[in-house]
Amino acid sequence: MGNEVGNATAETGAAVKTDFKRSLDGYQARPGEFRVVDVPPLRYLMVDGQGDPNTATAYADALEALYPVAYTLKFASKTDLGHDYVVPPLEALWWAPDMAAFTSARDKSRWHWTAMIMVPDWVPDGLFPEAVATVAAKKSPRSLDRVRLQTLDEGSCVQTLHVGPYDEEAGVLAALHDEFIPGAGLRMTGRHHEIYLSDARRVAPAKLRTILRQPVAPAGE
Repeated sequence: MGNEVGNATAETGAAVKTDFKRSLDGYQARPGEFRVVDVPPLRYLMVDGQGDPNTATAYADALEALYPVAYTLKFASKTDLGHDYVVPPLEALWWAPDMAAFTSARDKSRWHWTAMIMVPDWVPDGLFPEAVATVAAKKSPRSLDRVRLQTLDEGSCVQTLHVGPYDEEAGVLAALHDEFIPGAGLRMTGRHHEIYLSDARRVAPAKLRTILRQPVAPAGE
């Protein structure tokens, strides 16, 4: 991943800003198409929580802690390492004791989640505590002490692109869970993963673009 885009252009020597939404295959998806992808191990800033993301203060607190750390790491990479990048999109893992809470029941109060932002592999682990300390010195968000840096290894996954409001994902998820995955001789193995390619504060609900991902394995394994 870190070698996909060089640090400088050959002709001008100007710094190149890596945009993972363009260069990383895991951020590519099309509506109406279920695609099997092999996702490499990736590091993320993560915060765990539980409850309806629209009403639970823990979710808003998680984002208020994640973003300052993510941007502090970005600026450290640009300044100290000479490698600039666009901060990757917000992502989240979602799960519940009964997966119907995501599809037919859609009971958000029963949802558990991990909010996260990917960190490029060229950023050394040692910059993480330094970034947290920098954020703490400036503002110290409520959930800052809950932010961790962890590798997620999802491996084989099926994903698609949902365009529209988050609450209209249920039909796509039902088709993914109940039709495509078993029909392809696969079974679900990990947590439901969403990648938010759009900023919900600036994009109309009908135009929101969200990658829906589900880790899988052969049904017989």
